[in-house]
Amino acid sequence: MSRGMCPRVNSCGSVWILSALIFAVNVIDVDAYSCHEVRTAFQLRQVGPLHRVPETPGTDVDLLICKHQGPSCCTRKMEESYQFAVKRETLHNIHSYSYELEHLISGHSDAFQDMFQYLLSFSQGHLSSLLEGTYPSLSRQTLPHVNQLFSSLSLYLRGANVSVEAAVQQFYNNLFPLVYTRLINPSIEGSMTAGSEMGDCLRMIRQDVNPFGPHPAVMAQELAGALGAGRQLGLALEEGVEVMNATEHIILSKECTKGLVKMVYCSHCRGLTLIKPCVGYCLNVMRGCLASVSELDQPWRRYTSLLEQLTHAMAGHHSLELALLEVRGRVHKALLYAQLHGPIIAATVDKVCGLTTVEPAGMQPTSPEVTTSTVTSSSPLPSAAPSQPLPEQWQRQLSHLMSSFPLKPSKNNKHSLRTLSREFLMYLQRYKSFFAALPEMLCEGENVVDDSTCWSGDDVVESPELRLEIFHFPKI
Repeated sequence: MSRGMCPRVNSCGSVWILSALIFAVNVIDVDAYSCHEVRTAFQLRQVGPLHRVPETPGTDVDLLICKHQGPSCCTRKMEESYQFAVKRETLHNIHSYSYELEHLISGHSDAFQDMFQYLLSFSQGHLSSLLEGTYPSLSRQTLPHVNQLFSSLSLYLRGANVSVEAAVQQFYNNLFPLVYTRLINPSIEGSMTAGSEMGDCLRMIRQDVNPFGPHPAVMAQELAGALGAGRQLGLALEEGVEVMNATEHIILSKECTKGLVKMVYCSHCRGLTLIKPCVGYCLNVMRGCLASVSELDQPWRRYTSLLEQLTHAMAGHHSLELALLEVRGRVHKALLYAQLHGPIIAATVDKVCGLTTVEPAGMQPTSPEVTTSTVTSSSPLPSAAPSQPLPEQWQRQLSHLMSSFPLKPSKNNKHSLRTLSREFLMYLQRYKSFFAALPEMLCEGENVVDDSTCWSGDDVVESPELRLEIFHFPKI
């Protein structure tokens, strides 16, 4: 029977082969005229309602952006959805890059402030240890004034309307009555009370009497210079965060949006959901869309240069770190100066404030109150005015006392201001061209094609060999 139906084997095989070919052509033809892949991409990328995508391509579609001859899987409603989607995706990509830079700036702003507060706390403890160990009679009474000084310096570094020089001068004004009654002329200590007229008089005449020599002025100058750079850096970093926040308000024009739809989604209308834009084409579209943003390139470069200058000034040779660590040394020198010139200071104070002293006019200078070494009361009286150099014996004593004081924090502290500054400058260098390089960043990676063919906006073309320098930035 079977032979009757198919008398020749070769003839029967030919029939089956022909049938298989016809079936394959029918399957291919069905797939070519199906919008299944377009519907899948439309759903996965959350472009819009799925019912807007037709099951099969239409031949007479009135499109505004993705116009081409032949059947299309797009409709006018889909084009509207594509415009919303491409704006959302592009702005998200822009914000993701700007967020990295904003995080870099805000993160280092916080890190610098934390380092400032650490150095202030260390310096404050350093000074307190001096007063407790070397001048115990002053320690408890000077504690509020020490706290007030470093509180003012902290506020200044955070941008508050505080004067470093005024804070330093006020500290020494408040210190003078205590030094006078406990170190220079202890005989009147019992008659001195908080808020007394004598105490007020001593505070008022401190700068005229100059009991601490040049040290308050030098200390104020050093702190104002070093802390000023830190303060300006902190304020500049806050402004940088505001600049980066402005990128959240970028508005893409209608022409830009149409160009983005043509670049990203018009290929879908032909069922080409996996084809990627050509690199050069993507760059042209992105540069046009971000023309206003690229105008920030030069101001941004000037801003980053300013950050570099402030960072070098703050962490350089005359750094904030050294200036704060030197506070203890300056205060110690000032206290020694006041004790060494005690008789002259007492005589001047007695004339101005009318503070009668028990000691005779020819009394010997008060020996410094130190626990590490004691200077004998037979030391010669300085015959010169307070502004003149100290005798050689006192200079040697001062050098001996100062040589035992550390000038930097413990090495157990793994992070220093210099290390933090170096890290910040390294990252800043990489972000100098951020606004100019933003189109390149948006056109790299998965957004463009690496294959031999790509989407030109109108058709699939051979991928041109473009040698473009793509800027890569570190992930924060």
